[in-house]
Amino acid sequence: MTDSLPRWDMSRLFPSIESDQFGAAFGSATDAIAALKALYDRHDVRKREGGAADAKTVAAVEEVTRHTNEVSEQLRTIYAYLNSFVSTNSRDDGAQNKLSELQGHAIELRKLGTRYDAWIGSLDVERLIEQSQVAKDHAFALRKAARSARHLMSEPEEDLAASLNLSSGTQWGKLHGNVSSQLTVAVTFPESAGGERAGKTVELPMSAVRGLAHEPDRATRKAAYEAELKGWERVGVPLAAAMNGIKGEVHTLNGRRGWSDDLEPMLFVNNIDRATLDAMHEACRESFADWRRYLQAKATLLGIGQKSLPWYDMFAPVGGDGARHWSFKEAAEFVVDQFGTYSGKMADLARRALREKWIDAEPRDGKRDGAFCMGVRKDESGVFLNFESSFYSVNTLAHELGHAYHNTCLAQRTPMQRQTPMALSETASIFCQAIITNAALARATGAEKLAILENTLQDGCQVVVDIHSRFLFESRVFERRARRELTVNELNELMLEAQRETYGDGLDSGALHQYMWAMKPHYYSTGLSFYNFPYTFGQLFGQGLYARYREDPEGFRTGYDDLLSSTGLHSAQELGERFGIDFSSVDFWRGSLDVNREQIHEFEALAGQGAAAGAAR
Repeated sequence: MTDSLPRWDMSRLFPSIESDQFGAAFGSATDAIAALKALYDRHDVRKREGGAADAKTVAAVEEVTRHTNEVSEQLRTIYAYLNSFVSTNSRDDGAQNKLSELQGHAIELRKLGTRYDAWIGSLDVERLIEQSQVAKDHAFALRKAARSARHLMSEPEEDLAASLNLSSGTQWGKLHGNVSSQLTVAVTFPESAGGERAGKTVELPMSAVRGLAHEPDRATRKAAYEAELKGWERVGVPLAAAMNGIKGEVHTLNGRRGWSDDLEPMLFVNNIDRATLDAMHEACRESFADWRRYLQAKATLLGIGQKSLPWYDMFAPVGGDGARHWSFKEAAEFVVDQFGTYSGKMADLARRALREKWIDAEPRDGKRDGAFCMGVRKDESGVFLNFESSFYSVNTLAHELGHAYHNTCLAQRTPMQRQTPMALSETASIFCQAIITNAALARATGAEKLAILENTLQDGCQVVVDIHSRFLFESRVFERRARRELTVNELNELMLEAQRETYGDGLDSGALHQYMWAMKPHYYSTGLSFYNFPYTFGQLFGQGLYARYREDPEGFRTGYDDLLSSTGLHSAQELGERFGIDFSSVDFWRGSLDVNREQIHEFEALAGQGAAAGAAR
């Protein structure tokens, strides 16, 4: 642990992309895909009429399932290795080219996956599970494959759709990633910024400009916000084309596959039903008034002279000089220590991630914005951050290491068994965030406590309110895209409409962020439609689990790791029942949001005290 921001070291996998070792592994993986296709052809893996689960078929299912898992495992490591370069330096043409080549081979695996689902869907799945241990071990995946088969086009159509995706959806997503990561913006810093930048115009990468939203100087935040909007405006046309291309492709294929609407397939993928989503959204809408009070209290605390908060003040730090600035070393040590209060296993995972250089935390030109964790091989992960010195980044570190902890719990599962939907993939990360936040709040006082509490609410507001605005936005984009493409101005208006509907008078309606659709990479993937609601699900589920943990720590520990290892083996409802949770009940979601309501009440009290103290000075 050092004061410098770490970069991950992927030489633990291969010396370099140009190395013989990587070349051999890449060649082995692509050869394995070809061999798997030959195996599928030999067993005629595709939709059949009246398929029976006889001994020959059982043996074929076992062999095909084992080999499919093996090839998926190989590709996981190759993809993670290449992504580690592309995500941190989008100008790395060698990595970009190799990743593109890999995607070309991997599309064949996607085609085989469609054939596998169609095959399983034409068999007697329950009989198959009775007769085969391999099938029994993969029972959830097989049953899901059988349901998926009901929404498949013909094999030639699915084959064509997969092939064309390389030149359509995949390319649109790549365009967004490259444009957004290479976009630089000129920011004119006010004199109040202080330091060498005061009064100067500086060209900065977009990720750094967005980071200025956390600056203590209000004039700097406003300058960065205005520069950011101008930057997105410059690239609005190509990004609108990408949005239209992806949403149009997804809508067309959803219709051809017989889904009732564009939301239904994502509910299926996330292993939840519409009643669960409706219950969660009802509770969220009920909470909007509470979140607006939080935003208004922050406006009062900042002393900005208006009731509603402008967008550029939403991430403003509070607490003044009393708010702690965290070095990466301090953040890492705090996370390790607090993970240790839960279990030695969790703390050891964090120490290992630091020791083995799993983490890339340094913001830099060409590096994409945001944070994520990716599985690399077995129980190893890669953690991607853009660290800055606020408690927000401490929380983000804990969040992404929570994903890494989840990966360790899934390590002994096969790729088919660990296919965790987004709604459940946030479980461990939110739980780990709760550990860190509650520990920080318990030891903090005065301005530091106010800053930590505000950071917690800031994050919660994003997950509950902002993400709901994105859900509304995407729903309306799909509705309109079914008729025609949308212009930049129309996308902007839909974004503003959704923000006004959710934030209400908590934010200044004249200072919102119409280009949030351009900034969020999740919109630009054919496989991540309606990516937004799973984050809310994960946040509130994680909060609910943390409440169960505090009620009965020892009892909770006995079942938690097993729950994490089973997120690809059961529906969300089945997993929730292990801890007495009914996801279709609005009361569960209300109960999780009560945690935030209590925090909002405390924040209002502290903010009032802080505003009064500021007025007295």
